[in-house]
Amino acid sequence: MSGYLEVSSADDPRLADYTRLTDVRLRTHLEAEHGLFIAEGTKVIVRAIDAGYPPRSVLLARSRLGDLDALPAGVPVYVVPDEVAERVTGYHVHRGALAAMQRKPLPDPEAVIAGGRRILVLEDLVDHANVGAIFRCAAALGIDAVILSPRCADPLYRRAVKVSMGAVFAIPYARMTSWYDGLAALRAGGFRLLALTPDEKAIPIEAAIPAAPQRAALLLGTEGDGLSSRWLHEADQPVRIPMTPAARAAGVDSLNVAAAAAIACHLLAGQGR
Repeated sequence: MSGYLEVSSADDPRLADYTRLTDVRLRTHLEAEHGLFIAEGTKVIVRAIDAGYPPRSVLLARSRLGDLDALPAGVPVYVVPDEVAERVTGYHVHRGALAAMQRKPLPDPEAVIAGGRRILVLEDLVDHANVGAIFRCAAALGIDAVILSPRCADPLYRRAVKVSMGAVFAIPYARMTSWYDGLAALRAGGFRLLALTPDEKAIPIEAAIPAAPQRAALLLGTEGDGLSSRWLHEADQPVRIPMTPAARAAGVDSLNVAAAAAIACHLLAGQGR
């Protein structure tokens, strides 16, 4: 990398892309308006660039100048004192480097699922860490694509990208335009819809996943309430991850959605190979 720009004030307008990164409401509005997202850490930044996301600028804490050579050339690199980075972003930037990246247009769900046989469908998950963890599981375990309901949390929000370690760049995804009939395209594409639920009446997931090369979509619901009654009704088969009798006796009837996704992805992708 050739050169960098020293910035000493947190009010410098060139740092506007990095303002108050911990304010979810502000960042959701700002990033949507300007078509950007934030990648944190040199490894994640490089993965984003390799995936075709153009960098707008880089913010580098002065204490991490050793990371400079690992960052891309040809974009503004703003080097700031650590305390300035903290005042701008709202937290201690311990990974040293942040990059404002330009978003790419999302494809239609039909285009994303066209070549896939094993996909995940996320209904209204609101926790960015869970979304990032699920994307990491999906990418690691051979899931072909992820489809999001309209109100599902943004996979490119900083925390989701960070938790996924950049896996959000490695797996195709799209967002439905309509929740009410959002599953219709999957059914029209020949997918068998499996609804993950803690309901004991549901069959164990390993018994429901077809060994034949049939297309399967696993539906995952919100962190608290799970899948909506409509999506449960529309699914071809409710499925569960069995809990041990001891766990049920202790009141443990389900897993965190990210943990459940990891188990389900392993089973779903394994049967599809």
